[in-house]
Amino acid sequence: MSQHIINLIYLLAATLFMIGIKYLSSPDTAKKGNFLSMIGMGAAIGATLAAPEINGFTLIIGGIIIGTVIGAYIAIKVKMTAMPQMVGLLNGCGGAASALVGLAEFQSNSTGFTPFTLITLLLSLIIGGLTFTGSLMAYAKLQGLIPSRPVTYRGQQAINGIIVLATAALSWLVFRDSTNILAISGVLVFSLGLGVLAVIPIGGADMPVIICLLNAYSGLAVSMTGFALSNNALIITGSLVGASGIFLTKIMCDAMNRSLANVLFSAFGKVDESAAASGEPPTGTMKGVEIEDVATILANAGTLIIVPGYGMAAAQAQHATRELADYLGEQGVEVRYAIHPVAGRMPGHMNVLLAEADVSYDQLFAMEDINDDFAATDVVLVIGANDVVNPAAKTNPGSPIYGMPVLDVEKARTVIVLKRSLNVGFAGIENELFYMDNTRMLFGDARASLQKLLAALKK
Repeated sequence: MSQHIINLIYLLAATLFMIGIKYLSSPDTAKKGNFLSMIGMGAAIGATLAAPEINGFTLIIGGIIIGTVIGAYIAIKVKMTAMPQMVGLLNGCGGAASALVGLAEFQSNSTGFTPFTLITLLLSLIIGGLTFTGSLMAYAKLQGLIPSRPVTYRGQQAINGIIVLATAALSWLVFRDSTNILAISGVLVFSLGLGVLAVIPIGGADMPVIICLLNAYSGLAVSMTGFALSNNALIITGSLVGASGIFLTKIMCDAMNRSLANVLFSAFGKVDESAAASGEPPTGTMKGVEIEDVATILANAGTLIIVPGYGMAAAQAQHATRELADYLGEQGVEVRYAIHPVAGRMPGHMNVLLAEADVSYDQLFAMEDINDDFAATDVVLVIGANDVVNPAAKTNPGSPIYGMPVLDVEKARTVIVLKRSLNVGFAGIENELFYMDNTRMLFGDARASLQKLLAALKK
């Protein structure tokens, strides 16, 4: 196949990618967007395999088969509640692929590189290596393999700075002599180490931002690889992923009213005993409630807003939530869902879980579209959410979450909070909502509580 036809197919693939991303912005068209992107990727792979410089397909076909089997197995076996971990791991795979391609290009170097190609190969190696180990750390935190809290130690930022300078110095040596395998290996090792050290001081509360940022890194690494290989498909695809990841990172930071630098370097979520002790405790008394009382409250409600949080995901209570909402809807209750942007472990986490449970898209409302409606709502049912419904973000200037946009659930007539225990959220602070006069606490496993609640309503 001629290079002109290959480039034309790459252009078609890029168009499908862009249309696919556009369709992914709405739940109604997300499946179509995913399908179009799959077609575009298939076309790009086919065009690459048809390039004149490709000789021998044994290893290529073997790799495609192995990757397809692993990908299909993951897609089928991984639960929707574990989707953030899978996204983090796949980001790492993208970074590793870019780093391996860069390393292979260096090892096959026989005629030398132009300065531009050398720079892009080094960036592919550095960003790809950093993305790989950083994504593995994010996966380990989300999966509970290592503590989700920030891990800090004395001189942490200084050590990271030294690694960055060492990587730059080794990169200069490679730039001077692209056959310096020792320097190339050093660049890769330091990049891998930096990925680990950059993510371990970041707490679980900031994982939505980190997942987005690592996604952007993987796209940038792919784009750099594309420049090094003069492959237009990689350049375009990597640029799309990198740009969308950066925009999404900004959106997530805005949702928490924090800067990216604050997320990366503040160790947010690390328990500070002195700070906790100096803060004013919430006023009021926490009031428990029984299943039968909640059933009575819901049976007499005209409007209900459900606020899902990570606790719902951890309890795998999305199906029980939908069953309860459907039953109340059949009884004439107006039911809607309020979705906070960072209510899960990745952007759109709650939307994905509720979609899996067949919750109608028109019942899902973003924070900015429903916040004004809480004051006119009879009942709010908070399922496993904590910091995103904490009024301290609006009332307590000394709170670490002060200024963070939150859902105004306390304005409703009655608030029912489903919570397993009195453990604090990722911010490590008490929730003022739990002590308010119109709040009732229903303790226990969210899924079991919702199932008992539905049974009580049906009596």
